[in-house]
Amino acid sequence: MSIRHIEDRSLFVLQAGASTYVLKISEHGVLLHLYWGSALGGPLDGVDHCRVLDRAFSPTLAGAPKGVSLDTLPQEYPTHGSSDFRQPALEVFQPTDGSRIVSLRYAGHRIEAGKPALDGLPSTHIESSDAADTLTITLEDKLIGLRVELLYTVFNDHPVITRSARIVNAGTAPLEIRRALSASVDFDTDVAGHEFIQLSGAWARERDAHFSKLRPGVQAVDSRRGTSSHQHSPFIALAERGADEEHGEVRAFNLVYSGNFLAQAELDQFACTRAQIGINPFDFAWRLAPGDAFQTPEAVLVYSADGLGGMSRALHRFYRRHLLPAAWRDRERPILVNNWEATYFNFDAAKLEAIATAGAELGVELFVLDDGWFGKRDNDHTSLGDWFVDRKKLPGGLTDLAERIKARGVEFGLWFEPEMISVESELHRAHPDWCIHVPGRPRTEGRQQLVLDFSRAEVREAIYESVSKILRETPITYVKWDMNRHLTEVGSAALPADRQQETAHRFVLGLYELMGRFTRDFPHILFEGCSGGGGRFDPGILAYFPQIWTSDDSDAIQRLRIQYGTSLAYPFSTMAAHVSAVPNHQVGRVTPLRTRGDVAFTGTFGYELDLGAMTDDEKAEVRRQTTFYKQVRGLLMSGDLYRLKSPYDSQETAWMIVSTDKAEALVTHVTVLAEPNAPCARLKLRGLDPSKTYRVRRGDTETCVAGDVLMHAGLPVPVALGDFHSVQWHLRAM
Repeated sequence: MSIRHIEDRSLFVLQAGASTYVLKISEHGVLLHLYWGSALGGPLDGVDHCRVLDRAFSPTLAGAPKGVSLDTLPQEYPTHGSSDFRQPALEVFQPTDGSRIVSLRYAGHRIEAGKPALDGLPSTHIESSDAADTLTITLEDKLIGLRVELLYTVFNDHPVITRSARIVNAGTAPLEIRRALSASVDFDTDVAGHEFIQLSGAWARERDAHFSKLRPGVQAVDSRRGTSSHQHSPFIALAERGADEEHGEVRAFNLVYSGNFLAQAELDQFACTRAQIGINPFDFAWRLAPGDAFQTPEAVLVYSADGLGGMSRALHRFYRRHLLPAAWRDRERPILVNNWEATYFNFDAAKLEAIATAGAELGVELFVLDDGWFGKRDNDHTSLGDWFVDRKKLPGGLTDLAERIKARGVEFGLWFEPEMISVESELHRAHPDWCIHVPGRPRTEGRQQLVLDFSRAEVREAIYESVSKILRETPITYVKWDMNRHLTEVGSAALPADRQQETAHRFVLGLYELMGRFTRDFPHILFEGCSGGGGRFDPGILAYFPQIWTSDDSDAIQRLRIQYGTSLAYPFSTMAAHVSAVPNHQVGRVTPLRTRGDVAFTGTFGYELDLGAMTDDEKAEVRRQTTFYKQVRGLLMSGDLYRLKSPYDSQETAWMIVSTDKAEALVTHVTVLAEPNAPCARLKLRGLDPSKTYRVRRGDTETCVAGDVLMHAGLPVPVALGDFHSVQWHLRAM
């Protein structure tokens, strides 16, 4: 078993792959964090010693010897009010006396094989009970009858530990949770010089990687928008100073949640760091009646001794195996064409069929009808919630269109935005109180739409019935699930006044309930998540939908940064990446079709343009792309990523993906701006077998090169004769 309880030393030792995580129960019942790093195989002497120093202005814990202060001890789930002045993981308001003080002490534990599901929330999963073990440590505040169950699941084959907390009111009076984070880790001084890594940006430029030195105080990323957001990802990492792609220690935190979140690191007065992640306490409260329980989302913690690349590969392997829906985890994804940028709202059946026909001739396998097919949807002012076909545009209905397209040898997919309602819609006229709103307050609109109150079962049921009717009647194999605005005036007509701050979390729980229902009832459908592109790219969505539209910005050059940042946490198989028209509709840039294809090969591949309007030369390039992608998509779905050149450092970006048996690799290099009289360059590869010889193919040219030569001497990079130039090499072991 990967979890040991050393009773005579009050230690818990968690062995997760090549990492070790050590906890200790202090003599005063406080749960302490002692170590998280490279695997420890021998005696733990020295690790289990927690230094106690009498520090000025750090009060002594009640009943403890002088110098024992929660202000200085490395705790595992800190609370507010009893000598710790740092950020707490838990805050509970007690209405009977107005106090917010909580004092948790060890009350017991259990160790069991396997991994439990989390009530109402997505979480990572296992296929057999011998893949992971779970430790549950129970802490109590007997004065108020509060019980906290900390769950730690250790995965045998991954340097990953998942954490969550279940908070139970075992007392006789109501309690109100005001902060309940999923994970908190206190580090000693060894991480004081580390860098804080975050993925931040905005619509159309999501998940830029930002690196900043830890500084005294709190560094945080969060969302208060009701979704995980374009602005910040629910991910942070602490990297050893000097760490790069292949060297140095990195510890990362990712939250399996799609709503408001907080991820932060606090560097205290003694150069100790507290890292935390969980539901954002801003505008959050949860009423806990006697006997009730509250489950926090799951946090994924990963340790790498091999730099950022090691961190990413560990997360990618783990998510592919233990997060993505099992039915789609290993399945190759179809090449699609989406009509949106080709037609926007202006289409009819003949136009759509023509795009699908052109796609079929060029190797496309799936046609996706985007926004505009329902209600009276001629623009974005109307009809969201009216999920019935617009017979003016499609007189024969969706089934007729789908059958005509399928007759061309292409599958049919459809766009929905189930969480939204237009003010100008039949649904809103019938149920004006079904949106999230506060009575008497003006209702802020985004894209002329409001957000449905998915905390209400009757609202979810109505949407399920109308959408599922379409899915049952139409031969659909793909659904793009979009979400194009954030939450404002957050309130629910179904909740009493003292529970309104539960609305945002209940909305997310309702969303998960509906997503789970759709994916269970329609297992043959590939669902893709979207929120104005990458506005909800998080592990919570990936637990239901195996891929997400990475960004509405499909410009190949901007995508270099977007996909680089996204790849820090998420595998290529989850990133939808398409070739779009030029000039690009987001930034106006003109890039070569080959470059657009090479960059889009990083993810689940497709097109966002009118294939029928292309020249013969362009069609020939598309045929080459679709043919080649079908050869390598198995590799892209399951291989290991090595980032070779960062888009933040120079005018070059390069990456490669290597099969797990090291028998195949795809290497991509992109030059953003060409340089006159440029020097000759070589690209050193990684992840290959140095003892193998590889056939290296670029275009029509093939050479044989030893693996150690490729890794140490590198490949010669052709001089770019123009801006936005890309080159790819396909490697196969001999």
